[in-house]
Amino acid sequence: MSITKKATVFAVGLGLVTLSACGSSDSGSGNSEAESKTVTLVSHNSWAVSKGVLAAFEKQSGYKVKVLEDGDAGQAVNKAILTKDNPQGDVFFGVDNTLLSRALDNDLFQSYEAKGSDLVLPEFRVDQDKHRVTPVDTGDICVNYDKAYFSEHKLAPPTSYDDLIKPAYKNLLVTENASTSSPGLGFLLGTAAKYGDDGWQDYWKKLKANGVKVVDGWEQAYNEEFSGSAGGKKAKADRPLVVSYASSPPAEVIYADPKPTSAPTGVAAGTCFRQVEYAGLLNNAGNTEGGKALLDFLLTKTFQEDMPLNMFVYPVREGAQVPAEFTEYGPQAKNPETLDPAKIADNRDDWVKSWTSLVLK
Repeated sequence: MSITKKATVFAVGLGLVTLSACGSSDSGSGNSEAESKTVTLVSHNSWAVSKGVLAAFEKQSGYKVKVLEDGDAGQAVNKAILTKDNPQGDVFFGVDNTLLSRALDNDLFQSYEAKGSDLVLPEFRVDQDKHRVTPVDTGDICVNYDKAYFSEHKLAPPTSYDDLIKPAYKNLLVTENASTSSPGLGFLLGTAAKYGDDGWQDYWKKLKANGVKVVDGWEQAYNEEFSGSAGGKKAKADRPLVVSYASSPPAEVIYADPKPTSAPTGVAAGTCFRQVEYAGLLNNAGNTEGGKALLDFLLTKTFQEDMPLNMFVYPVREGAQVPAEFTEYGPQAKNPETLDPAKIADNRDDWVKSWTSLVLK
């Protein structure tokens, strides 16, 4: 989910993990004793974990975790594919269901069934015959709205995809590029699920005519263009609707100073698409054993319960609890749009090409 995405606007995770702003292609090669005790996680920019949780894993396992962040989820996946013969790390985290087939078709991962996989909720399990990826988290890509804007303009916020093409919401929505951004792609897939093969293109024609704005990635859309976010307020943003996550409102509460009594943003519940993020052991990983230990760690109850307030996603492990603040301000969508992974694999690239022609040209 990339998720994700999500917490970067609040600088969550800065200083909480052993970050590597840059890395060499042999970072996990195991050519020295020090390297053999380092396991490198390649991720999108929204990876975050509590300091104590990570330290406990490092102490228990004997491995030092190095994190290499590679931009938005779409960018990170593409880079991982380009470098798959000489990978930057051992484990990749952050490929979601919108891009999973691309990673699998390009043989990005080797088989490994992580400990705790039997505790993953059944609806999130995939690739059960080969176990090339491990489900880690889930969340919903949804349109968020600026409550203050709609209150001031005495306008009801949108609740559905259909609402977004109504004249009342003209020039109010900003979304991400479906070819470069995971939430942008998720929003496109949500419309494909909602309107079908014969209807989604007509929907986007109407959305374009209604003034939708497209930017490259989530951080720009949410933090610079959306008037309801903390960053958007500072930037004097003028779009009160943005494609983000159902978990974005609690982040606006938790990291505000002073904290408001209610979230300043809301979610249009009828615009959600269910996202699931996975991790996998990279082919040609230099530290295979360290990578396996890290994947096991991602499914522990400790890590799964640490995720919500760090990466603003829901756990996939049975019995893992989420904090009260999270469920109060960012409950999961009750009826999100979904698409079968095989349907995404068969159509994603053609849909993105058609979307690009319709919306960007």
